[in-house]
Amino acid sequence: MYCIVDIETTGNGIKGNKITEISIFKFDGDQIIDEFTSLVNPECEIPYFITGLTGIDNHLVRNAPTLEAIAPQIEAITSECIFVAHSVNFDYNVIKHEFKNIGRDFIRKKLCTVRLSRKLIPGYHSYSLGKLCSALDIPLKDRHRARGDAHATVLLFRKLIGLDGSEAVFKTFLNARSQEATLPPGLAREVYNNLPQEAGIYYFKNSKGEIIYVGKAINIKKRVLSHFYDKSTKEVRMCNETTDVDFEISGSEIVALLMESAAIKSLYPPYNRAQKRRIQQYGIFSYEDRNGILHLAFNKLKLAPQPLLILNSTTDCRLYLEQLCEEFQLCAKYCHLQENVSSCSHYRLNNCEGICRDEESPEDYNKKVRSAMEYIRTGNKDVVIKDKGRHKGEDAVILITNGQYNGFGFISKDITISSIEDISAHITPQQNTVEAQRLVFSYLLKNPHKILNTEPDKVI
Repeated sequence: MYCIVDIETTGNGIKGNKITEISIFKFDGDQIIDEFTSLVNPECEIPYFITGLTGIDNHLVRNAPTLEAIAPQIEAITSECIFVAHSVNFDYNVIKHEFKNIGRDFIRKKLCTVRLSRKLIPGYHSYSLGKLCSALDIPLKDRHRARGDAHATVLLFRKLIGLDGSEAVFKTFLNARSQEATLPPGLAREVYNNLPQEAGIYYFKNSKGEIIYVGKAINIKKRVLSHFYDKSTKEVRMCNETTDVDFEISGSEIVALLMESAAIKSLYPPYNRAQKRRIQQYGIFSYEDRNGILHLAFNKLKLAPQPLLILNSTTDCRLYLEQLCEEFQLCAKYCHLQENVSSCSHYRLNNCEGICRDEESPEDYNKKVRSAMEYIRTGNKDVVIKDKGRHKGEDAVILITNGQYNGFGFISKDITISSIEDISAHITPQQNTVEAQRLVFSYLLKNPHKILNTEPDKVI
C-alpha cells in the first residue's frame, strides 16, 4: 500500500518550514482507496513570494486546523504505507520535523517518483513534475497546490508501476541498504557508486554542469554521502540542485586542502562560504619589560606592534614560539606560553637556562632572543614537504621557496631527489594566497618530520 503525498509550505528551509497545505492519496497500486486533503494553519506569516506561487495567504489559513490537530489523521492514512512523493526527501523531512516539534515520531519507508522516473523512463531533459506530466500527457490541474500536485503524482506513479522491470526497480529502491532514498533526486546512483574511498576533492555540479560546491575529504565517498544526510537548509538546497559529482584524488589530506583552496579561489562556487570569510591574522612581536628582558609574544595583528611574523591562528603562534624556545633555549614564560607563573614549567619545554629563576643574566638571555628574532626576519627558507602520493609508487611534494608557497606535485618513488631543482619540474604552480600560506605553515608546525632534507647544512 502506498500513500502519495504533496505539501505546500512557508518556504523557510527544512527546520523553519511550516506546512500550509497537505494532500495524501492512499493508493493500492491500481486505484485510489482513500484521500485526506486540508489547509494547515502554520501559526506564522506566509511570505508574499509563497502566496504568489501557491495562492495560499494568511487569510486563507487563518481558520484552518493546525498540524497538531490533524496529526492523528495523517498518521492513520499513512500507517503501514510506503511514503511516495516527487522529490520525496523534501516532503518527508518537513513532515517528520513538524511531527517532532509536536512530540510525535513519523517514520515510513520512502519512494521518490523523480528517482523512479529517471531509472524507468530515462532520457528526459527535465524531471520536474510539471515538465514530466506534460511529456507523458498526464493532466495536472491546480499546479503548486497540494491536491493538484499529489493527484498528478498518483497518475505518474501508476504509469511507473505498469512499466516493464518496475517491480525489480521498486524492490531495489526499497532495500534499506540501497541508499536510493538518501541520494538527491537528480543524482544517478552510478555516479555515487563510482566515487572513490580515498583522499581528495569533489565537485557538486548542477543540471547545467556548473560547479556549485567544492569539498575535500579523507574518504570522498563517505564525505559526499554525509552531505545527503545533513538536513540543514543550505545542505538540502544544495543537494537538491546536484545532478553530478566529479572528483580528483590527492593522496594526502594536506594536498586535498590545497587543491580545495585553489579550486574555491578559482571557481568561487555559490555554496562555498568558509573561505570567502576574512581570516583573522595574528602577529608575533617583541618588547622589552621594565627589567630589561626581551619578550616574544603574539596578539591579533592590529594589536601587534611591528610584527616579526604574521600567522593565522593562536595555535600556530604557540607552536611557532615553542619551536623557537626549543631551538634557542628561550623561556616559556617570557615567550608568553605560560602566564601568571613565577618561573616556567612547560610540559613540553625543559631547556630554559634560568632567566625566570634569576639564574641567567638579562644580557645573555636577550642575546638569544635577538638571535631568534634574526632567524624570524631572515627565515625565507626553501622547504619541500613530502607526503603520501595517490598510489604506492609515488610521493606528493609541496614546494616553498623564499618562504613562499609555490605549489604541489607528484613524483615517482624511483626518482632520486637531491635538490630543489629536482622537484621544481614536477610542481604544478599555485597562487600563494593567504589561505594556502595558512594551510602550509600550520602543517609545517605540526608535522616537521614531513620536511624533505634537500640541503643538509641548512637549518629548517
